[in-house]
Amino acid sequence: MKTVKVELAERSYEIIVGSNMWENLPAALKEVLRPGKVLLVSDENVFSLYGQRAIGILQEAGFKVFPAVIPPGEGSKTLYRANELYTAAIKAGLDRKTAFIALGGGVVGDLAGFAAATYLRGVDFVQIPTTLLAQVDSSVGGKVAVNHELGKNLVGAFYQPKLVWIELETLTTLPRREFLAGAAEVVKYGSALDLSLLESLEKNWPAFWEKDASFLAEVITACCRIKAEIVSQDEKEKGIRALLNFGHTVGHALEAATSYRYYLHGEAVLIGMAAAVQLALLLELLKPDEARRLLGFFARIGLKEAPASLTRSEVLAALKKDKKRSGKKSIFVLPVGPGRAGIFDNVTSSMVAAVLDRYLHEKGQGLLALDV
Repeated sequence: MKTVKVELAERSYEIIVGSNMWENLPAALKEVLRPGKVLLVSDENVFSLYGQRAIGILQEAGFKVFPAVIPPGEGSKTLYRANELYTAAIKAGLDRKTAFIALGGGVVGDLAGFAAATYLRGVDFVQIPTTLLAQVDSSVGGKVAVNHELGKNLVGAFYQPKLVWIELETLTTLPRREFLAGAAEVVKYGSALDLSLLESLEKNWPAFWEKDASFLAEVITACCRIKAEIVSQDEKEKGIRALLNFGHTVGHALEAATSYRYYLHGEAVLIGMAAAVQLALLLELLKPDEARRLLGFFARIGLKEAPASLTRSEVLAALKKDKKRSGKKSIFVLPVGPGRAGIFDNVTSSMVAAVLDRYLHEKGQGLLALDV
């Protein structure tokens, strides 16, 4: 097992990473939660695979378990589903000394965390992420939210878990498309924040692609450590934490413009990262060779084509509702070199339109090509 600490004074917590460590979970839970009732939040797919095991573990740790199972997918990250969790918690008699446990991917973690942050003005919660994307990103750092029909994650809070438990066995049952979506977030860390991670991924990509347990543990721990260090310095995204949004400005707009039904989050973020590279080229922040290196790396995963009906105006309209905007300006995280990025507000609408056209009209491949 590997341990990463998120240092936030009295709200500090540990991220535990390892394989086949279920037997250690009861003791870990008893260290961070008070005995009593817990609401186990999961989705139908994950619960069918790991629900009964989780219930057994929680019961072994002395908790009385009340399962709350939601439909899978981004469509469940809503106030409607949050209200269902409140109702389940109220009917189960959960009080302020009880807890929510999130067993699932990013949707489950964000929804359960948001519900925990707002139920009785805040109860404890634990993250047990079961997808690669959730393990390296959404389960760490305390961002919890639900979507609004006009934008992604517009209703949310900063609310830290008591523990993040990353069991790598869950990746063995993860569908390939979900794994690749998570790989986009892994690539984000290397491309924008850590050159050594980028170099390791470039060198050992076959091991990552084949889900080598040892290398996965190394990579996931590295990603968690990078994010933990950033969150410890800037919990509420007033400064450097915004760098974690590399690829998310365009990515979130694509998700919103397609009503969260077409792209997985990581698929949209990967497109957003390629768009960010192209914007960095237009602003002369990147050398062509540097851009070529990053785009070539993104190509190993591959960009999802846009739906035929998606228009530039729809994406631009969604972009204007991005929660990270500053007045009328969109904020972009753009690469300034391999493993390095900066925050910029000087990207013009015409630049964004030109880059979007390269994606929409060339089946996604236009974003991976260089004109120089």
